[in-house]
Amino acid sequence: MSTTLYPSLITDALATVRYPGTGKNLIEMNMVEDDIRINGNHVSFSLIFDKATDPFKASLLKTAESAIHMVAPDAEVEINTIVRNPVAAPVKAPVLPGVKNIVAVSSGKGGVGKSTVAANLAVALAAEGYKVGLLDADIFGPSIPKMFGLEGEELFMHEVDGRPLIIPAEAYGVKVLSIGFLIDPNSAAVWRGAMASNALKQLIEQADWGELDYFLIDMPPGTSDIHLTLVQTLGLTGAVVVTTPQLVALADARKGIAMFRDPKINVPVLGIIDNMAWFTPEKHPDERYFLFGQEKDVDALAAEFGVPVLARIPLVAGIGDHSDSGRPIVLEPTASAQAFMHLAHEVIEAVDRRNSELPPTERVHVK
Repeated sequence: MSTTLYPSLITDALATVRYPGTGKNLIEMNMVEDDIRINGNHVSFSLIFDKATDPFKASLLKTAESAIHMVAPDAEVEINTIVRNPVAAPVKAPVLPGVKNIVAVSSGKGGVGKSTVAANLAVALAAEGYKVGLLDADIFGPSIPKMFGLEGEELFMHEVDGRPLIIPAEAYGVKVLSIGFLIDPNSAAVWRGAMASNALKQLIEQADWGELDYFLIDMPPGTSDIHLTLVQTLGLTGAVVVTTPQLVALADARKGIAMFRDPKINVPVLGIIDNMAWFTPEKHPDERYFLFGQEKDVDALAAEFGVPVLARIPLVAGIGDHSDSGRPIVLEPTASAQAFMHLAHEVIEAVDRRNSELPPTERVHVK
């Protein structure tokens, strides 16, 4: 039986949605226009924003829709936007002008440890003295906040040259942003394609990333609209592809490499990371058990595309435990930490080699 809709039900639901960094909800901030219309199971209303470029607009629209679905699961929700003080669009500033190298951490399929690799690589680079940023671009399953112990982190904004920008969270010397900071971690993130892409662009373009030596992007698995959004928004220095030795994972990794090498995309692939290469008991670091496949299969894929295997990361229980506790294992004196530090050195060399041999990557322009 569907829920009967009425205006106060809608306003009560919207009163649970807070505007990030203020502690106030949409009702308290007078952001709900007095135009709630209900027609059977359909409800429409408008949210008022001070600026058309409000960096939280996409996430607030999604959170408002989810809040209504919590009290009326079958409701068809239509949310319009109103700009309180419309002004002429400013001249668009260059995207990430202070960032030297942008590296996508990608995988052909889920479950190969891509986010764990991205988190530990970022911390390893920071430990080497580099300025590092990490963007969790996995809109549908953001895990970076947990891995950095930043769950529940509240974001704030400040003005830079007259522009309101999001201040990234920071942990272990790494600047971090994730859509996970803007949504309820206990709710499923159901995003339409355009809404997900817009939210991601806001985390890139409307955040104060400052000067960075390396800007890592934890990509969603596979190939999707998010990947296209990123290459249209940024000129990527290169991509690293994470896989396990399992043949099915290697087959999907092959598709991921082919995507980046498509002439329309044309992003250099810096190399392959062989993750979960073998199992090593934490108390017996000299023992190796090849659970998912053999090194030779990863080597064959690398040879097929003429790219290096940047590192082989063992499967150790401590890696997952540290990810769950919010302290990446690269910070501990372990063999796994050494593997991630080795990966960082290989990525640095691969980026330097790429920059000396190739011109900067151009953004993809869709006609």
